Amino acid sequence: MHDKPKQRLLSRSAPALRDFSRNLARAMRLMVGVPDYDTYVAHVQKAHPERPVMTREQFFRNRQAVRFTGPRGGCC
Repeated sequence: MHDKPKQRLLSRSAPALRDFSRNLARAMRLMVGVPDYDTYVAHVQKAHPERPVMTREQFFRNRQAVRFTGPRGGCC
């Protein structure tokens, strides 16, 4: 019976914790030079709707190639 307030508190804080975790992971990836895939998808859909969107795997490989070998063409 004493667990109900605790359960309510946890259920309300879960979305905030999930958002915090996502933002922390996004910040960590940017700190080590890995751009965010979701940001890339939104950019391509808005600025270049005629272009196909890379898969996560293609995006990761592309970002690694650019990071270690320099830009080859590229966007914007």
